[in-house]
Amino acid sequence: MRQDPGAIVVGYDGSDEAAAAVRWAARHARATGSALNVVHCSLWPLLTRHLGPVPGVSNSGLEQSARSVLEEGVAHAATEAEGLQIKSTLLHGLPAKLLVEISAGEKLLVVGSRGLGGFLGLLVGSVSLELAAAAACPVAVIRQDLYPDGPVVAAVDAEGSPTVLEDACGLASALKAPLTVVHVRHLPPGYSRRGPHEAGTEARKVLEAALNQARARAPGLRVDGRVLTNTSIPRAILEASKEARMVVVGSQGSGVLKETIGSTAHAVLHHAQGPVLVSRRGS
Repeated sequence: MRQDPGAIVVGYDGSDEAAAAVRWAARHARATGSALNVVHCSLWPLLTRHLGPVPGVSNSGLEQSARSVLEEGVAHAATEAEGLQIKSTLLHGLPAKLLVEISAGEKLLVVGSRGLGGFLGLLVGSVSLELAAAAACPVAVIRQDLYPDGPVVAAVDAEGSPTVLEDACGLASALKAPLTVVHVRHLPPGYSRRGPHEAGTEARKVLEAALNQARARAPGLRVDGRVLTNTSIPRAILEASKEARMVVVGSQGSGVLKETIGSTAHAVLHHAQGPVLVSRRGS
């Protein structure tokens, strides 16, 4: 059985988005005292057998090209966090499948919101959605860091979302950021079976329980919270996290996409302005 706390794994494919993800992962690894594993997934072996160098041309060939991309990713990390323990891993095959496998037992998987090169277009809605639905650890999808001094926003459901709170508290503590816990009181159009007072009381109880858990888990953390009322849970979360440093959501939920990833997480991943952490654990 694995005893170490696991590393932070970051996918790198040579794109600007992936470079931003590597830099974020390096900073977070340094802040949490974690090792960093920079991973590049080469698709070339799936497409051709001719991976070796061109005769008479030094440092040529598809395999060497893949290694150069990986070395570039490591250089981004080393420049961002001097002295950080960095491992590099070159894999061959489909990125989503390989990153899911390598995430088992690790602390965090970090990817860019989109990319080219080895990931064949890492877009929210494809590879990153698959990782958010299937990875064996939390998944951070990094976009531009518009609000580096903003809070971490954690969205909790009616069950209190304990893994969301755990990940959000750890993230906010590492970043030395305030934590805002939000719970959405969902009111579909025309829904009136329960009166507003009853529904509002239940929502406040959910929020208070989550706040108590967050404060107990991270006593030195500045924690506040809000009950949001909206006909759309994702819309409420997105509005509340417009100036967030990171928004943390659960991986499960209701909706037509519940067999892959919760519809709330799906919508937040697509439309959030900044980084998103999908809180999940391996089965």
